[in-house]
Amino acid sequence: MLLADIGNTHFHIYNGEEVEHLSYDAAIAKYQSEALCYISVKHQLSLEIEQITNWKNISSLMKIENEYDTMGVDRKALCLSHKDGLFVDAGSAITVDVMEDGIYCGGYIFPGLKVMLNAYAGISSVLDVELNKQISLEQLPSTTKDGISYGIIASIKALIDKHNKGKTLYFTGGDGKFLSSYFPDAIYDETLVFQGMKKVLK
Repeated sequence: MLLADIGNTHFHIYNGEEVEHLSYDAAIAKYQSEALCYISVKHQLSLEIEQITNWKNISSLMKIENEYDTMGVDRKALCLSHKDGLFVDAGSAITVDVMEDGIYCGGYIFPGLKVMLNAYAGISSVLDVELNKQISLEQLPSTTKDGISYGIIASIKALIDKHNKGKTLYFTGGDGKFLSSYFPDAIYDETLVFQGMKKVLK
């Protein structure tokens, strides 16, 4: 049985061994004849996907104690992967959620790294830079590129550190591996959402 996490920009499909990241059209064309269980935050695709008879929407099964009404189903699945920890999903948006003994304690949302960079570029062409992924947080920057990179990464790190309190840090998502490098002992695993889905299906 294939599992799919349909996000804001891509399909993420797990075959039990590896995760494949595809565009919407490519995923539908490749897997529409396969048996597949999925969760989705891309409601615009709902009508098209619901017509694929081999696919089953299991979004309604994703439930965690103390969740709130508009909480994204992908965040619920991520939090179901482990009973305790701080969970970071760094994709189109960066979500941070805390679980203690299987109970949801709350969380918060940043814009994704690309969205933040685009916001700077929208202010001035001078601020249209790429992220410096080797930026050190140990000293203040002295260039525009490094200043923007520092401002983005240090602000994310500071808030995660504030709520960490000795919890295990779990990272997933397209920018998860990069962000996890700023946290000693953090665990990056792109299958975390699927682990949560599998627990529910059992």
